[in-house]
Amino acid sequence: MSVPLLVLGLGNVLCADDGAGVEAVLRLERDYVVDPAVRVLDGGTLGLALLPYLETADRALLVDAIVSDDPAGTIVRVHGDEVPLVAQQKLSCHQIGVADLLECARMIEVCPEVTLVGIVAASVEALGRPSTEITSRIDRLVECVADEIRSYGFSVQRRDEDEKDGDDHDALDRSDAGDGRCADRHRWM
Repeated sequence: MSVPLLVLGLGNVLCADDGAGVEAVLRLERDYVVDPAVRVLDGGTLGLALLPYLETADRALLVDAIVSDDPAGTIVRVHGDEVPLVAQQKLSCHQIGVADLLECARMIEVCPEVTLVGIVAASVEALGRPSTEITSRIDRLVECVADEIRSYGFSVQRRDEDEKDGDDHDALDRSDAGDGRCADRHRWM
């Protein structure tokens, strides 16, 4: 079955700003009602394991933290042949997986039209907290993703506060592994 648009949040939530793409799609699902024809997924660091999802997509919108000469927190949009070039700029180990994923999809001729909405990372320190530059811009990143989805002709509506399902994924961020470190490492609020 073909999916008209796949929105794929990428990154490692254990590495500071690298989890921005995952956080953005989680907030998109929490805060917006997205057209049912659009498939929104947390792709994390799955790399080539995401190939079956790309195979069925007509278009793919990747959401990720990126490396750039622009200031941290800058939101960028790249499209088509530029996406693999941005993905090859190694931010963390999952970026190699993104570049490989796109190359593999091209090699077997299943690569959809691809756009990347990214945010320039300040830090990808293992077990680090997301930087202020990113946390202060994460809601804007989500708005940019929603705008991009709309630009393809799909509906995206902001939920009212009372419409939210109460599934606050930030509650997971407050779990404690015994030493207290777990309480801070994913905290995006």
